[in-house]
Amino acid sequence: MYPAELVMPMKAELTDNGFQEMLSPEKVEETLKQEGTTLVVINSVCGCSAGTARPGVLMAVAASEKKPDRLTTSFAGFDSAAVQQIRTHLLPYPPSSPSIALFKDGQLVHFIERHMIEGRSAQMIATNLVAAFDEYC
Repeated sequence: MYPAELVMPMKAELTDNGFQEMLSPEKVEETLKQEGTTLVVINSVCGCSAGTARPGVLMAVAASEKKPDRLTTSFAGFDSAAVQQIRTHLLPYPPSSPSIALFKDGQLVHFIERHMIEGRSAQMIATNLVAAFDEYC
């Protein structure tokens, strides 16, 4: 578990912009079973990737005409039980944080793994997400 004083500012970057936290396995299940689209950001302390993932996600949501019905997040290494439950819905993909998933009617339709975030700019991540929003939202 990461210390709260390290995690909270990184959580706030998303929650201050309309993302709802999924803090328990029950909340994950309740959220993902809903009809419509749900964006899930598995947040992370990894500076090399999370430092562009969070801004990229926020850019995509701000720039896209079509948006997911729900914006959600859980923090790897902090909201451990919730992240573990999310990852059951991401199979066969291996655990990856940060990562970004788009679900439609409970089914995974788009996934950006950490290796697709590393070395990419926030704008590149946003462009990828806007295209997914246009297709699925």
